Amino acid sequence: MKTILAATATLAFALPAFAQGDAEEGESEFRKCKSCHMIESPEGETIVRGGRTGPNLYGIIGQQAGTVEDFRYSNALEEAGENGLVWDEENLAEYVADPRAFLKELGTDGRTKMTFKLRDGGDDVAAYLATFSSEEE
Repeated sequence: MKTILAATATLAFALPAFAQGDAEEGESEFRKCKSCHMIESPEGETIVRGGRTGPNLYGIIGQQAGTVEDFRYSNALEEAGENGLVWDEENLAEYVADPRAFLKELGTDGRTKMTFKLRDGGDDVAAYLATFSSEEE
């Protein structure tokens, strides 16, 4: 029995942590994001019409940070991506809560073009964006 408990505990720590967001809630929370971001499929289907100040967020979960084509990122976000940052639901929720602090914690200068802070609902928005990703989360 102790072996089973130890194995279960080890497995729990080995699995990646996922945000516990609600995709339906995230869809309505995303209205705060669409002034800068759109969601458009690679085939050109507009899922959420939004601004072009920020990058297209289609398929962002599972993607290396700072790599959406035709978007100019801050040096800090590009550096974070080059150092291995790949967006998942948990780290995206952390990022949108305080982008500058998140990037500083990763060892960059923290400069980012994203000035908006989504203090509440980040887990939900991340879960919503995961529905437009090929990643199984």
